[in-house]
Amino acid sequence: MTVSSDASTPAYTIRIAKALADVDAAAWDSCANPPDSAHDPADEAQKERFNPFISYAFLNACETSGSAIARTGWSPMHVLVEDSAGALVACAPCYMKTHSMGEYVFDYAWADAYERAGGRYYPKMQVSAPFTPAQGRRLLVRPGEGADNARAALIAGLKAVRAKTGASSIHITFPLKSECDALEDADFMSRTGKQFHFFNRGYKTFDDYLADLASRKRKVVKRERRDALASDIEIHRLTGADITEEHWDAFFHFYVDTGSRKWGQPYLTRAFFSDIGATMADRILLVMARRNGKWIAGAINFIGDDALYGRNWGAVEHHPFLHFEVCYYQAIEFAIERGLSRVEAGAQGEHKLARGYAPVTTWSSHFLADKGFARAVVGFLQQEREAISDAIEVYGEHVPFRRDLSREESE
Repeated sequence: MTVSSDASTPAYTIRIAKALADVDAAAWDSCANPPDSAHDPADEAQKERFNPFISYAFLNACETSGSAIARTGWSPMHVLVEDSAGALVACAPCYMKTHSMGEYVFDYAWADAYERAGGRYYPKMQVSAPFTPAQGRRLLVRPGEGADNARAALIAGLKAVRAKTGASSIHITFPLKSECDALEDADFMSRTGKQFHFFNRGYKTFDDYLADLASRKRKVVKRERRDALASDIEIHRLTGADITEEHWDAFFHFYVDTGSRKWGQPYLTRAFFSDIGATMADRILLVMARRNGKWIAGAINFIGDDALYGRNWGAVEHHPFLHFEVCYYQAIEFAIERGLSRVEAGAQGEHKLARGYAPVTTWSSHFLADKGFARAVVGFLQQEREAISDAIEVYGEHVPFRRDLSREESE
């Protein structure tokens, strides 16, 4: 389907793909994760290197596995910008949503208020990596001459699709701050959130990280790691060809059991894990816990060039501190060994603060077609930004690092 927009000139055509399988994989990845040689160091949006969640392999697996499809309320509606030769120069992973689940930027109150006022909030457009609260580029533009124009065409294309479909709004979740700034020029509203990330301060070993902690916090971490394995629990870190269908079977069992108790219905199907295991195993770290020869818990992480992204966790046995060991400490240790700059451990979780994860600001961008409704939301967003800024400042005063180290960083 081709969509007309103000940005559609002889140089650009806006097209919609209702399945990622209709898009050439190499063309998509040339926009999403271009090779290092194609990066422009002066372009802030390109400073982020490989991000697994905008890769063709990840997004396609969400669809082919039956996880992000119309039946689950995620109808693919990917927006493509092609040049006069038909080459893909920009794209955005976009979905028509009939609910607000699996997004991690909550707009339930917006939907309720708008519908109480007589409006129809759904369907809405969601530009995101499905079920993934990880920061990264969302306006995927192939580097090179004309990139700024291609991005402008992509933004105009998103708005044109919204107008054509009658969707109430466009929501771009967890983009880069620079993308939010560009979107504000197109009448999008910026929204902030918070997460907790671990930052590698040039550590060579986990003990180097421990040495930076205040003495009392260091003792707590050592005790938690020791107690987590007290019941003869073994930890296995698996990546690449070491991950088998047996591991995926066990992990999916953990994921379903935990997900059913937390939010009612797990988002990802069993096929999703086989799909990514077949196409991007080298970008996956599976941390599994075993006791008496039986797998009892696990966490899946995705490996970027600069970051480790913690995603899902599950367990069928409860053991004190096992969650912290499998999800947080193993991730920190792996990131240090790989020389990764940070660990993003997912949404929320103030308990991460005591384990060396620092508060950071996250971003999202929102376009509401109803101008009256948009004006009402602006005030809410301002209050929310102030509250989040205050919370991050307070959290920053409670990081577990030595006072001398914290003082050095604040100077």
